Amino acid sequence: MHNAWAHLLWVYYPYLMLASFFFGTFIRFKYFHGSITAKSSEIFEKKELMIGSILFHIGIIMAFFGHILGMLVPQAWTDYFGITEHMYHMFGSLMMGIPAGNLAWIGMAILTWRRMTVARVYKTSSINDILVDWVLLITITLGMSCTIYGAFIDFNYRQSIGPWVRSLFTLNPQWQLMLNVPLIYRIHVLVGFFVFGYFPYTRLVHALTLPWQYIFRRFIVYRRRTKLV
Repeated sequence: MHNAWAHLLWVYYPYLMLASFFFGTFIRFKYFHGSITAKSSEIFEKKELMIGSILFHIGIIMAFFGHILGMLVPQAWTDYFGITEHMYHMFGSLMMGIPAGNLAWIGMAILTWRRMTVARVYKTSSINDILVDWVLLITITLGMSCTIYGAFIDFNYRQSIGPWVRSLFTLNPQWQLMLNVPLIYRIHVLVGFFVFGYFPYTRLVHALTLPWQYIFRRFIVYRRRTKLV
């Protein structure tokens, strides 16, 4: 029974969420492209939106690339370049991870507070909008808790969670690696995968709509209007 739950949480569940992410995103872009929008509520309140949005986007982008480095880059690669685990933890997790997490958390807290307390924003928000804000805030809080907790225990997630994540992409999931991972890390991973699975059905999908056409479009030439004599 114990192995059955382990398989469910660390094999089937991640693949289900990843499948939801990729297939959901494809269907959303293919058949519901017109629904992809950030649905700005700037007209109702601007100051808190601007502050919260800027802080959140800066922090979450930094945190995203930090997760990419920690999960997908094997420790052997950083060891090869002379980056010890202590150096990686101090400069990567603490000096970079904590500031990134703080920015993302403060920004998301402001946005969530704004949505719940500004009457006009709240009344025009869907249940999906409210749920997304709270899920992101909880996910970031769990991530920050892992970073701080990891500073006081002897745990190297690059020897357990990292290899497990990479094993998912090689279709050989090493679920055993997650059995001895501290509980706070496991909860963070499960909630994080839920965000991936839920992503295509929310306004978050607008993050994938990068304006590539502006790179390849022709220059727009503006000419000064001549004065009529």
